Amino acid sequence: MTSHQPLNSVRAALFGLALLLGPAAPAMAQNAASPAPVSRAEGQGPAMWIVRDADSTLYLFGAMHLLRPDASWGSERLDRALDSASRLILEVATPADQTVLDPLIRQYGVSPDRPLSSLLTAEEIAVLDAAARTVGATAADLDPMRPWLAGVPVQSASILRQGYAAEAGVETVLQARAEAAGIPVSGFETPEDQIRMLSGFPEEGQVAYLRRSLQEFGAEQTELDRLVTAWSTGDVETIRVLSVEPLRANSDLLYQALLVRRNTNWADQIETLLEGSGAIFIAVGAMHLAGDDSVQEILRARGVAVERVP
Repeated sequence: MTSHQPLNSVRAALFGLALLLGPAAPAMAQNAASPAPVSRAEGQGPAMWIVRDADSTLYLFGAMHLLRPDASWGSERLDRALDSASRLILEVATPADQTVLDPLIRQYGVSPDRPLSSLLTAEEIAVLDAAARTVGATAADLDPMRPWLAGVPVQSASILRQGYAAEAGVETVLQARAEAAGIPVSGFETPEDQIRMLSGFPEEGQVAYLRRSLQEFGAEQTELDRLVTAWSTGDVETIRVLSVEPLRANSDLLYQALLVRRNTNWADQIETLLEGSGAIFIAVGAMHLAGDDSVQEILRARGVAVERVP
């Protein structure tokens, strides 16, 4: 990406990455000072687990990165857990200075010698342009991007068209609440960790991911609403069926990279946290807490006590 490349391409990439990685966008950071109220969910709300030993209590909460502004997912047990915690851990640590992501995007997300226009059909470029305009860019702005990076704002655009918003996402709300209470916020991963992971896939797989994202942009989606309903009611089995199993069936490579290896790494970090004391609230994507390779199952296999909060 040259110095005169339109800023829209960088902004679109940052925006898309924010939706994928959690609360890492400037807009989210600005909203962090004003915690948004969350209406009460019906029943117990989203599922939550406790990992504990003699002197440590770690709460595990499944998150949705984007939600509609009127989503209901609050509960008394969630409030109690948050109020007792002295620390909040999310999937990804939010950089205070968003410009630190620019060189990462240039290093791992741009390949002017292999522009998207050389990899996609004319029809696909037209869909790409429509999706890019949803996040304030054009297909020409995204053209120098590697397919994995271009797929992120495209996928985000599909969700935004359905009325979902980043500022209503769980991590954004929780981070705002923690910061307002003076509670430190950290992440299991850094943006560079995730960018390196996504950029490490072969080009063929990246193009396939981008093409699927383009197809989803042009299609009517109902699965996301079903997933959010399952999440908000604590239906972990449906979360597994709708999100974990399709990924597992479509690509073992992606399944291992996006879920198994990351869940294993997070379980390692949780075991380290148990060596300390006190209460910590942990929020990660809901699909990481569903299925045989979930964070909880990995911990249980190691003999760590994990209980679902009733």
